[in-house]
Amino acid sequence: MSNSEDSTWYKEYINPYWIQMVAVKDRLFLGETAFQKVEVSETASFGRSLYLDQKTQSTEADEFIYHEALVQPAMISHPNPETVFIAGGGEGATLREVLSHSTVKKAVMVDLDKEVVEICERLLPNHHKGSFKDSRAEVRFEDARKFLETSTDKFDVMILDLPDPQEGGPASFLYTKEFYKIVVDHLTSNGLLAIQSECFMAGKGNYEAFSAIHNTLRSVASIVIPYKTMIPSFSCDWGFNLVSMEIDPESIGKDEINARIRDRGCSDLRFYDGKTHEGMFMLPKYLRETLADETRVILDDSPLVVF
Repeated sequence: MSNSEDSTWYKEYINPYWIQMVAVKDRLFLGETAFQKVEVSETASFGRSLYLDQKTQSTEADEFIYHEALVQPAMISHPNPETVFIAGGGEGATLREVLSHSTVKKAVMVDLDKEVVEICERLLPNHHKGSFKDSRAEVRFEDARKFLETSTDKFDVMILDLPDPQEGGPASFLYTKEFYKIVVDHLTSNGLLAIQSECFMAGKGNYEAFSAIHNTLRSVASIVIPYKTMIPSFSCDWGFNLVSMEIDPESIGKDEINARIRDRGCSDLRFYDGKTHEGMFMLPKYLRETLADETRVILDDSPLVVF
């Protein structure tokens, strides 16, 4: 970019000692809702991008990697997902990925911040691609934990696409053992749960959140499978966890994965297929050892806080 020195720069602290900067071509929205600071900008490197509380949430260039990685392993591992619950996912891209499956009859998305969803619907059309208007979608604006505490519904697949649990933020109590127990109780007998589980990189202080989330999930479920992929706009590998009541996602071969993708009409996938499914579960040695040694269980009275 020839005029990079003259650009407006978006600066984000990954941690207190690690900064990434992105050149901004145009700020489309900058404001604050009742819950968080919101920015939507056109960037030189990643296209149209969403930032919440000065943290990158999603960019046009690579959102497909994050959203396919979050949604598709759980959806494809289930033999016939008809009912799906989404917590968060304000951009509508998680909903988009869920609704790409012809088997889905109903998808309930619960997001606390109506203003963010409305901003995303207006400014991020390439993220949601009209998913909010799909007749199978039910979009609710309330606290996901309170919704599940009073609901009696069961879901084949549940997806937690939540913002980082920052101190005092709206997601602080959506990463705890108490909440995960509520979520698991809403799964059908062969249901699956996918959770975004924070950044990790080799180095001090860079993967404690991922390992703590994984260990907390293990305290409420017997099958918990960690996986990862690189998200360029996040500047790190990103962790996920897959909880299953019955099905072992790692046992499903790549040919069966590809057949399910084809049969369900998921024709727009750019990241995920059978080979990718196998690869995401292959964690490096240092991370496997970290997960095995983790003892922390996140509780309501000692919630997880990330920078």
